[in-house]
Amino acid sequence: MIEIDGSHGEGGGQLVRTAVALAAVRGRAIRVVDVRARRRNPGLAPQHLAAIRAVAAMCEARCDGLELRSRSFSFVPGRPRGGEFRVDVGTAGSVTLVLQAMLPVAVACGEPCAIWLRGGTDVRAAPPADYLNLVLLPLLRPLGVRATLAIDRRGYYPRGGGEVRVELAPVGRLSPWVAQVPGPLQRLEVRAHVAQLDRHIAERMAQAAIDALPPGLPVAREVEVIGADRSAGPGGAVLVRALAAATVLGAAEVAQRGVRAEQLGQAAGASVARDLVAGATVDPHAADQLLAFLALADGESRLRVREVSSHARTAMWLIERLLGARFSVEPDGPCSRVRVMPSSA
Repeated sequence: MIEIDGSHGEGGGQLVRTAVALAAVRGRAIRVVDVRARRRNPGLAPQHLAAIRAVAAMCEARCDGLELRSRSFSFVPGRPRGGEFRVDVGTAGSVTLVLQAMLPVAVACGEPCAIWLRGGTDVRAAPPADYLNLVLLPLLRPLGVRATLAIDRRGYYPRGGGEVRVELAPVGRLSPWVAQVPGPLQRLEVRAHVAQLDRHIAERMAQAAIDALPPGLPVAREVEVIGADRSAGPGGAVLVRALAAATVLGAAEVAQRGVRAEQLGQAAGASVARDLVAGATVDPHAADQLLAFLALADGESRLRVREVSSHARTAMWLIERLLGARFSVEPDGPCSRVRVMPSSA
């Protein structure tokens, strides 16, 4: 059994989710200790428990220590399998973070998967559902992942209650991905939505995002107001997406009480603007989510990212331990050039 230090590096929930996902993919028993040790509320929170249990169901894993606020647990996986899976986080915990743990296992099982999740679709400190659907999933397509995501109902903090459906076709070997230049910009999009709130909030988020993008570029703008029939409470989010010939870049922000709509839109737009100016091929948020898939690919991958986050460096450490993959990070002008070398490469 491999022991994983849950306080290493960023030391948060992503380390826990990635650890159980990769353990399931490779069939390796693990024990995670000092779970989220440096957080204000250390140990396993409800959304971490939901993610571990969801992955356990996908591989019939035996687990010990899965209790609220537990600081350590063991995970002994069986063989990953496809089929239908239903996960209710039970709170406003992010469904996208749970799905991040499930996706590598769904890809590795080689069988069709259908996943239904209930919880928060657009919550702080997690990628909103639109970001997962319109940025991460398109980035996985060149690897061979064919997945669709439908948002049936939006859920926000503190009520949760959102619902999403994900379907994945069987995947064979994952292809490596080499994107060292983004290629010509093809389309810029700004999408803002609110649920059970005034339309002007979404309009202000969208306009601030547009104002933060490089001037002179045409931007497709979409503003949506969602009623009570498709949302469990009030909330909203803004997404900025840049489609280039070789990649997709994105950034998103979730509406928060006490934070002006303009501040949220400006943050999302400025993030994508910095990626465009730097010539990045992956945005910082997508980079740490892609690493596990690239480490499972059949060959070396290369990408350019404006910022290698603490999440990404923690993921590299963990992936090297569990998969034997290797990474190199070298400065390249305003970006870093990242090489992902799977153990079989």
